[in-house]
Amino acid sequence: MKKLALTAIFALIAGIGFAQENSGVIPLNKNEVKVEYATVTWEATAHDFGKVKQGVPAEHQFTFRNTGKVPFIIANAQPSCGCTAPDWTKTPVPPGGTGFVKATFNAATQGPFNKTITVTSNVEGGITLLTIKGEVTVVQ
Repeated sequence: MKKLALTAIFALIAGIGFAQENSGVIPLNKNEVKVEYATVTWEATAHDFGKVKQGVPAEHQFTFRNTGKVPFIIANAQPSCGCTAPDWTKTPVPPGGTGFVKATFNAATQGPFNKTITVTSNVEGGITLLTIKGEVTVVQ
């Protein structure tokens, strides 16, 4: 009888706990920081070199303008392979300022290529993909 009474009390308490309605409102932490993302406008995010002579590095500079209200900061520019070397504006770009990401492709191997540079920065989503493509031809 004692066990039955305890089980009934436990079931009643559990039922009350699960019966609480969720309002869908999550209280904000007083220490929560609102994140502002940079906004940039790229002149282009893709470049086609066309035909490139084998053994001659191909280089393209992607340019951008900071059209937002906070400085634009590039944390890294990672190529999709070792045949492409990136360089970029290393200092924060203020609102209204311009900067670049340069891609240098080592045209050592004959044939078509399609490579990306992943730019990690403080834009919403965190990344921007830049693409270079073309075809390496034999030097005649």
